[in-house]
Amino acid sequence: MSLRQIYKWGGLAIAAIVLIFVLITTWYTVDESEQAVVLTFGKAEDGVTEPGLHFKMPWPIQEVEKMSKETFSLDFGFNDGEDEADKVTMITGDDKIVQADLVVQWKITDPRGYLFASEDPEQVLFNATSSSLRGVIGSSEIDEALTSGKAEIENEVREMLVSLIEGYEVGISIIDVKLQEVDLPNQEVRKAFTKVTDAREQKQSKVNEADKYANQKREEALGEKDAIIQRAEGDKVERIQDANGAVSRFNALLSEYENNQDVTRERLVMETLEEVLPQANVYIMNDDGNTMKYLPLNQGNVQKVTPPAGEDSEESEKSE
Repeated sequence: MSLRQIYKWGGLAIAAIVLIFVLITTWYTVDESEQAVVLTFGKAEDGVTEPGLHFKMPWPIQEVEKMSKETFSLDFGFNDGEDEADKVTMITGDDKIVQADLVVQWKITDPRGYLFASEDPEQVLFNATSSSLRGVIGSSEIDEALTSGKAEIENEVREMLVSLIEGYEVGISIIDVKLQEVDLPNQEVRKAFTKVTDAREQKQSKVNEADKYANQKREEALGEKDAIIQRAEGDKVERIQDANGAVSRFNALLSEYENNQDVTRERLVMETLEEVLPQANVYIMNDDGNTMKYLPLNQGNVQKVTPPAGEDSEESEKSE
């Protein structure tokens, strides 16, 4: 075989190889779980998300970068080794040290931004997660972080992280943020915090008991007040009725006095004597008045004289 034939067959072989390579690099497939972006001389075109067979210019004119559509998880605060989880340590707003574990679920929504906006988008996400969690924990008190404030802290971290990632434009979207655990750094601190928590709960229990006792005494006082008011109202009504009765009796007596003054006057005198004399000591002196008397006479040895029945009947007839 001559040299010319060798060159000819060599050129044909090279052309066939180039043609095969061109044919191979002019098409690509996208799976349902994938998304792709076409690069023309290194410049990114619009992303391709439809699955199936697609065509492009041969390499090196155009090339394809494929990325997954799945949701990824970033475990912030965990160690992937065999040892126990190495939690991230941070300081709360009241200068207490805590450890926190956070899981961020994210996915690639802008392949062009994911490829070219940052050299390492996942590191950007990690730094943004660290900044968001530390910022929220740093403005919270330890009681909130360890007890009822976890849900609020989780929401604040999610909002801050979404805002940061959207501002960085690295082609990543935050799907969810889960605050797994917030705990104290070691066992001694946990025991001390437990004692403080128990003391606070005991204090609250005593406060509740005191409030209960105060409410009970307040109710008793209010009941006693109502009873006193009711008794006072009853006395008021009784006195008003007595006064009205006295006025009625006085008006009746006045009417009788105006009709017959002499008889009414004598009757009043006799009634007054009947009321006064039974309660008085009466002394009858039969002397000339030369003897000095000391009053009260015969104190402590007063004899009660019962008048005869005839005299009582006579006096009653006179009074009538």
